[in-house]
Amino acid sequence: MKIVTVVGARPQFIKAAAVSRVIRGEYAGRVEEVLVHTGQHYDSNMSAVFFEELGIPAPGHHLEISGGGHGAMTGRMLQALEGVLAQEKPDWVLIYGDTNSTLAAALAAVKMHIPVAHVEAGLRSFNMRMPEEVNRIVADRVSTLLFCPTRVAVDNLRDEGVTRGVHLVGDVMFDVSLYYRDLARRSSDALQRFGLQEGGYVLTTCHRAENTDDPQRLAAILGALGEVAEHLPVLLPVHPRTRNIIRERDLASLLGKVQVVEPLSFMDMVRLEQSARVVVTDSGGVQKEAFFYQVPCVTMRDETEWTETVDLGWNRLVGADRQRIVAAVREAKRPSGAQARPYGDGQASRAIIEQLLG
Repeated sequence: MKIVTVVGARPQFIKAAAVSRVIRGEYAGRVEEVLVHTGQHYDSNMSAVFFEELGIPAPGHHLEISGGGHGAMTGRMLQALEGVLAQEKPDWVLIYGDTNSTLAAALAAVKMHIPVAHVEAGLRSFNMRMPEEVNRIVADRVSTLLFCPTRVAVDNLRDEGVTRGVHLVGDVMFDVSLYYRDLARRSSDALQRFGLQEGGYVLTTCHRAENTDDPQRLAAILGALGEVAEHLPVLLPVHPRTRNIIRERDLASLLGKVQVVEPLSFMDMVRLEQSARVVVTDSGGVQKEAFFYQVPCVTMRDETEWTETVDLGWNRLVGADRQRIVAAVREAKRPSGAQARPYGDGQASRAIIEQLLG
């Protein structure tokens, strides 16, 4: 069986690493994987470093497509991917998440009558203003196999009338967290480099268009982080897009004592997530990683696809309200009780390959 896996953004590299490791291990000789990197994330720390650290095989095709509006980017990817798929003639196209790369790969494959398998199917924010929501809904509609990370995702698809090809496999990100948790503690010196103490700082990320493209929301978020940093160290690995917007709008002064650094390697990020007192983010992946490592999370969004983290008390939604962000950080604590496991048993990658083999 031949699979073409299409990735283009940092979270997808991480998820693909888990599945690729299983393919190259117990399924070697039975499954051939060709990796296609669209180039959607072009910064070295957002792309190349991840391939090295995660042990992902070198892409068989690198499309080098980035920048421009959603339509232009997706269109260029669609055109390029049609050529790749015509050349490779795979049995399956495997896609992850909700990026423009995901949408382009799904459309290219289905128009060429190649079956699509969607990892992280069924996630919904119910906010159609989010480009990611549009991407994931379209990808789900054209996929033959829909690999759901949670029961909520399965229920979302059922409510939309989608039941065929739906499989509850668990979350590949949980597979990743189990594999790299201890490796990161041994290999990363991030705490020492940034002068941080175990359990004594806030780790934050901000990149969602709903926050960065709205001047008022972004200013409120930066102001809140600056206020928190007056009392507790705050580390902000800044996304290239966010960095540019902050510079263009002259908002850097709002950050005050926040320690702003370049995007981090995967191992550094895992190390810092595990040791933070609180994680503050608008990233879906970082919300879950905080949950996996049992660190309280404050999410700067009005909704989340990962409702389990909120229901279990590990995550708090605060939008882009400065006062709510500051208060949530100050009040954040680990919930009592046993740690639930809504994201599976850490064997999602194996379940996915078994379904693809039929």
